[in-house]
Amino acid sequence: MKVKNMVVKRILDLCGERGITLNELANRSGLTPSTVYSIMDNDRRNISIVTIKTICDGFDITLGEFFSTEGFDKLQQEIE
Repeated sequence: MKVKNMVVKRILDLCGERGITLNELANRSGLTPSTVYSIMDNDRRNISIVTIKTICDGFDITLGEFFSTEGFDKLQQEIE
């Protein structure tokens, strides 16, 4: 799995855990819904760390908490 896909999975997992929609996450984060939905787009390859931090603020978690998962720990190197 690529980092971008893992970020999307983590966002969806956190939404599920908290029982919120992507629209509600956007509102909590101060982002537009279109920004949040564009992150979910498979064609979009990169997400800025600033955007991830803003999403973390919406979840009321730190970047460390966001990335501290087994999924991120097991990602393979993307340099080819």
